Order: sequence, then C-alpha cells, then structure tokens
Amino acid sequence: MAVQIYNPFDAFNFSNRICFLTGETVNPDEERIQVFPQWLMTRYALEEKPFKLLDESITTYKDLKVPCSTGINNHFFVPLEDEIAVAFDKGYNAVKQLDELKLFQWAGKLIYGMIFNEMQAGIKLQHAQGEAFNISQSIIHKFSHLLLMLQSINKPIHFDGFKPYSLFLFKVDNAPDEFVYRDEINTLTFSIRLRDMGLIICLQDNGTNGRYHQELLDKIAGQTLHPIQFEEICAKIFYSAYLFNRMPEYDQLPIGDELHIEAVPLRGMNSKPLFDHWQNKTYGQVLENFWKKWGYLLLEIIKNPEKPMSFLLNADGDFIPAGEIALPA
Repeated sequence: MAVQIYNPFDAFNFSNRICFLTGETVNPDEERIQVFPQWLMTRYALEEKPFKLLDESITTYKDLKVPCSTGINNHFFVPLEDEIAVAFDKGYNAVKQLDELKLFQWAGKLIYGMIFNEMQAGIKLQHAQGEAFNISQSIIHKFSHLLLMLQSINKPIHFDGFKPYSLFLFKVDNAPDEFVYRDEINTLTFSIRLRDMGLIICLQDNGTNGRYHQELLDKIAGQTLHPIQFEEICAKIFYSAYLFNRMPEYDQLPIGDELHIEAVPLRGMNSKPLFDHWQNKTYGQVLENFWKKWGYLLLEIIKNPEKPMSFLLNADGDFIPAGEIALPA
C-alpha cells in the first residue's frame, strides 16, 4: 500500500481534535503531548518559565502542547524521547553515538511543535480581527516539507543519497545546570546548549550550511569549546541559514510500500550563489545577541569592520584553546 502523507497546510487545519503528525481524530482533552519533553523541562526547571511566541504573546514551556494520538506517542515518540534523554544525561560522548536521523527527528518534532502552536495563535488572532489567515507560500513550502520529513518517524520514508539537514555537535565546557535554547522558525534552525555539549541543526538545507562552514569546522574539530566560542559558531550558522537563498525541492518516489525522497539539485538553472553576500555588520548584530551574557556590544564586535571580534580564531586564523579565554562560562 502506498505511503499516505499527511499535510494540514492544504486546509490549514490545526485543530486540537486532529493528531499533528497523522491527521487522525484524537480526544482534545486527553491526547496531547508536550512540545518540550517532560524530562527536559524537569531537569532544567523549565515548566513555569516564560516563552515568547512570534506574535509577542507569552506562554510557558509546559503550556506548549500538540494533539497526538496515544498510539503514535507510545509507539514512536516515547521510545525516541527515552533514548535521547539517556544520551543527553550522559553527555557529549553518548549523544555523538546516536543515529543522526534520530536527533533530526527529535529536533524536528520540537520545532514543528512550535510551528503548530504559532499557526494556532496566528489563525486565532486573524480570525479575531475578522481577517482570513494569510501566510506566504514559501513558509508553507518549508513547514510542509519539515512535516513530510518528520513522518519518517512513523512511516517507511527514506532519504535517498542525501541528508535534509546540517547537524553540528560540539563538546562545550558549560557551567553546571546550564540550559540555553534558541530557534529561528523562518529558517528552521535550532540550537541547544547543556551538560558538556552544544548542538545546532539546520533542519532543511540539504547539508549546505555544513559545507559553507567546512573550513572553520576543520579547524575546531575535536576541540572542547568555551561557551562563548559555541555561541560564536551559533551566530555564524544562524546567520548563514538566513543568507541561504534556495527553497529545497524534493521528488517523492513511491516504491512498493515505501516512499523514497530525492533532493532536487539546489543550483538548478540558477547561476546565483547558494548564499547571499555576508555582511559583517549584520553578522555583528547577530553575534551581539548571542553574546549578550558577556556584555559585548556591536561597536566593540565590529570595531574592525573587515574582521569582527572572534574568540574562535586568532589573528593568524588559528583556533584559540578554550583554556586561554579568561571569561566566565
């Protein structure tokens, strides 16, 4: 039987009576799961902490939920969360041994859960104003493809000859009980820093951000980073994800009872570079935000406009060992 793909964006149906992953009918009072897994919220006391949505409304981590059938949750999400929780609790070395696809699915569920909540909030707001819900086709394109990829968790979906993501995992000398989470929904980029590690995933770039930063990644491979160094890498990747100017397209090929997904070449007939021009001033603004904990301001960061401040590389372009950075974690 051919794989049936669920796509709520066709009718913009984000009801709490429909499972967010499959579209099957659920009990809206009983069949809901947390966007941020309970083990993560408990470990870092996140339940009551505020979380700002794109419409500037404030909710809490524990109130971010999605409707999910009991069967899907028990058979697919609970085992995934259990495996991720054990690895995260052990730290970098255990997470490094995980199947990358499972990390992608875990982060994808979290980010798509955020998207689901944002869609509900947006629809409710525009209906309250007497307006029809409006969203750009490019955003629908990205979000629906993310949900397609996420359905690899419960359906025989295979990525043929490519990874839909770039994944970056680093060992980081974090302070005890440190928890830093960031996402950028428009570019589908995610980062989390905790225990002795930092993880960044670009969820829909077909690996291009990894290739874009390969020279830097080669220089820091195997190194333990100071938190400010990890945040610098985050700033670079979040900014390059913004500069990435292609809309990935995919061919869906049913083969027997499986669905094989092939990536359409990103360049196509377009000779334009895959990334827009890097602007140090804009990058500096991103970095200022990521370095907020350490108090560095934009004027300091781009004092030399041609060479922004860096804690990753020295003037000769060599890696700066974390132990040489005299800053708090």
